[in-house]
This record gives sequence, structure tokens and C-alpha cells, in this order.
Amino acid sequence: MEAFGIVILVVGLLVVALLICSIRVVRQATAVVVERLGKYHRTLETGLHFVIPIFDKCSRPISLKEIVADFKPQPVITKDNVTMQIDTVVYFQVTDPKLFSYGVDSPIRAIENLTATTLRNIVGELELDETLTSRDIVNTKMRNIIDEATDPWGIKINRVELKNILPPKDIQDAMEKQMRAERERREQILKAEGEKHSNILVAEGEKQAQILRAEAEKETKILSAEAEKAATIARAEAESKAIDLINKANPSPSYVTLQGFEALKALADGNATKLIVPSEIQNVTGLLASLSEVVKDSKNTPAEKGAKNTEKNKNIENKK
Repeated sequence: MEAFGIVILVVGLLVVALLICSIRVVRQATAVVVERLGKYHRTLETGLHFVIPIFDKCSRPISLKEIVADFKPQPVITKDNVTMQIDTVVYFQVTDPKLFSYGVDSPIRAIENLTATTLRNIVGELELDETLTSRDIVNTKMRNIIDEATDPWGIKINRVELKNILPPKDIQDAMEKQMRAERERREQILKAEGEKHSNILVAEGEKQAQILRAEAEKETKILSAEAEKAATIARAEAESKAIDLINKANPSPSYVTLQGFEALKALADGNATKLIVPSEIQNVTGLLASLSEVVKDSKNTPAEKGAKNTEKNKNIENKK
């Protein structure tokens, strides 16, 4: 009886162990491939599953998340025979666990080799400058080619990026010199354009200043001419009024003679080298006497002035 009890206990433990082994829990974003007697049976997705122990064999969980593979630099020769090192980064995702398990041995290594050969083929058709400036084109071509090649492996290539492009040292030095020369050329162009604009602004400022000075000088001359015109008119009007007043006052010949002396004096004070004296004023003694009489008349009464004027006029007529 004791032996029978031990057998039942052992059988029970085996049954429990088999039940535990038959339970398989698949985590989120993973998948498990089940083989029954060495042949593909099914794919376990996320959740709780039961398998038959001994008959069913489960593979390691396959990640369905996007995977990033950073491959080491690969030597690549361009169309113009420049050898440089390029490393790539591939973003891929397993879409079919069955094909991923049975399609290719070492899928990551296969993708790396496929990326290297594809990169050499694409860059070999481009020159160095095109390779450095056409990263997007190279990335797109590589993604399309690798994605098409990995479809039988159950892999989807999402993105392919060129991480670093490392030309030889001498090429880098030449590129740096070229870049430095280009920057210096741009600096000189910008400086020349700045000086050009500065000279243009200075010239325009001088032009505006000359125009304003000319206009100011013009206005000054116009105002000066108008002022001189007004002064001349005022003097002429004053002289006209003075002549009218003299004519109305009926001046004596002595006053007229005195004015002639004043004019003669002004003429003598000028720069003329010759002076012509009219014959009418040669008798200076008579004229001086007449002038003295005029002075005396200014001090006498009106009656005396009338008598003396009559006598003076008679003397002048006798002299003539």
C-alpha cells in the first residue's frame, strides 16, 4: 500500500509538472513560434496559451517592437575614386515571426551585410560632392532596396540613415580650405556691397545738401533783389517827392547854384583825373556873394527879404 501511495504521488507530481509546462504566457509586443514534433505548428501571440509538453517545442520570444541596428563604418568608393568610411543606422521591425524564424539564419547579420553591399552600389554611382549633399536620396534608395530584400524574412525596414560620412584626411583638409575660401569670398562680397551702399548714401546726401544750398542761395538772392527793388523804389519815390517839393517851393537861383556846388564837390571827391567846370559858375566871387546874401536873407524879416531879393536880382542881371 505504501508503494502504491508513492506511485500515485509521483504520478500526481508529474501531472502537475506537465500542467505547469503546458501553460505558456506570451508578453505584450512579443510572439512565440511553436513546433510540434519538429514541424512548425503555430505562432503564439500575446496572452495565455496551452501547449503539449514533450510534443510541442516553443522558441524564444521574438520581439515585435521596432529595433535599431547601428552598424560599424564600411569602406565605400565613390564614382571619382575617393574612399571614405560610412556607417549606417537601420530601423526595422519583425512583421512575421514564422518567416523571421525560418527565412534566414542570423537576420541581424544578414541585414548588416545587405546594407553594406547596397551602400557600396549606390555611393559608387555618385561623386564625393553628391554623396555629401544627397543623404536623403541615398537613404530613400537604401530603404526601398533593403525593404524589398527583407520581405521574405518577415522584416519591415522603416528607415535607413547615414550616420557619419568620413572622407580621407587630405580630402577633409581640402574641403576645409575650400570652405574657408568660400567664406572669405562671401565676406569680401558683403563688405564691398556695404561700402557700395555707404558711398551711394553719402553721394545722395551730398546731392541733397547741394540742392538745398542752391535753393537757399536762390531764395536769398530773390529776397535780396526784392529788398533792393523795394529800396530803389522807395528812394525814387523819395527823390520824386523831394523834387516836387522843391518845384513847389520855387527855389531861387542861388539855391540851385549851391546844389551845383555840392554836386561839383561830390564829383571832385571821386576817382576822375579831369574835372570840367561849367562856364556859368566861373565867377566864383559873385556866387559867394550871392550865397552870403542867401544866408543873410534867412535872418531878416520877410519885408527886408523882399527888398534885398529885388536888389540882388538887379545886381545879377548887371553882371551878366
